[in-house]
Amino acid sequence: MKKTTLKLTALALAVSSFSVFAAPKPAVIYDTAGKFDKSFNEAVYQNGVKVLEAEDGIKVREFEPQNEAQREQGLRRLASRGFSPIVAVGFNMASAVEKVATEFPEIKFTIIDMVVDKPNVQSIVFKEHEGSFLVGAIAAKASKTGTVGFIGGMDIPLIRKFACGYEQGAKYANADATVLQNMTGSTPAAFADPAKGSELAKSQFSKDADVIYAAAGGTGLGVYQAAKDAGKYAIGVDSNQNHLQPGTMLTSMVKSVGVAAKETWRADVAGAWKPGIKALGLKEGGVSWALDANNESLITPEIKAYVEALEADIISGKISVHDYMSDNTCNY
Repeated sequence: MKKTTLKLTALALAVSSFSVFAAPKPAVIYDTAGKFDKSFNEAVYQNGVKVLEAEDGIKVREFEPQNEAQREQGLRRLASRGFSPIVAVGFNMASAVEKVATEFPEIKFTIIDMVVDKPNVQSIVFKEHEGSFLVGAIAAKASKTGTVGFIGGMDIPLIRKFACGYEQGAKYANADATVLQNMTGSTPAAFADPAKGSELAKSQFSKDADVIYAAAGGTGLGVYQAAKDAGKYAIGVDSNQNHLQPGTMLTSMVKSVGVAAKETWRADVAGAWKPGIKALGLKEGGVSWALDANNESLITPEIKAYVEALEADIISGKISVHDYMSDNTCNY
């Protein structure tokens, strides 16, 4: 009887240990802008972390690095504690993911907006040029001057990809459109400079632009405020930013980064997580344009119908939007 009890106790402990080991342990490491940046990182938090916790009852461990050095430190700490998959938010996480994924081959990593070629890394990228094409067409249709603007954050190929898609959409909708473009800077700080965003926006408004699309993280907040002050329009990016300046925000180019994060965690629970590259565009629901109560009065039925037709043509392949990152040019 004693031996039987001991065996049952050992079995119970083994099962208990296995259950703890097998319990989902998802994690996310945001970029230095933090999870309340009103843009990219916040979309992961609001539409990924919060939804997973509410709908699936699975707690996500979060880490917000305060500086660049903490990206790698935080990632290594999460990996060493067995969290997996770890979602790394943003292209700036690439070097840290590559290094830590090599050190912890048994841990799964998912990086958003960059490709890291490792057997335990899933890379999720988006066809931003497709979504930017649509908001460029909206900008051109809504513009009264025929001049629209683009303000990017850090001058890198990824942000040029937004700009090129926007230019193509604007000129598809109005062949005579003028598209002004400025980048904020050449370091990551360019994504967190609202004052510079405001300055660049005012300059473009002085050159007849009456709609400006900002793909610049927190810098875009300065663009939106300047647009409101000038009585012009702005276009948001990454998350639906229409609510930031209702009546000023013409629309937003939305990237489903939160949904992508949530689905990578759910795939792991289902045993379906896979490494490699996932490219999400209009067809896959990875990008879209925002229409809600905050901007519905600004989007006429004619513009709405026109853009929905463009979207269908891109999905079907009738319209091909050039990807700047395919050859680092905006020739189309």
